Amino acid sequence: MNDIHQTFAGNGLVRPRDHRVLGGVCAGLGRRFGLDPWAARILFVLVLMVLPGSQLLIYPILWILMPSEEYVTYGPSVPPTHYTPPTPPSV
Repeated sequence: MNDIHQTFAGNGLVRPRDHRVLGGVCAGLGRRFGLDPWAARILFVLVLMVLPGSQLLIYPILWILMPSEEYVTYGPSVPPTHYTPPTPPSV
């Protein structure tokens, strides 16, 4: 299981400590692909609506396979990336 976690962490698929709603899977996917966490959640739900019932399988599987950021040790070639929310425009 550690090999799978290291592979996911090496590819940037990590559940972040912040911006979690349930398990952090969508926030981790959004961060990996450069999306806002809420945009990633909406996209995740829209894509999974195409395959009925897949929500019950895919999310828990990703929750198990994606390591939590607090338990990942980053090597010198894989720095952690943090999502910074956009600043609201000043009026």
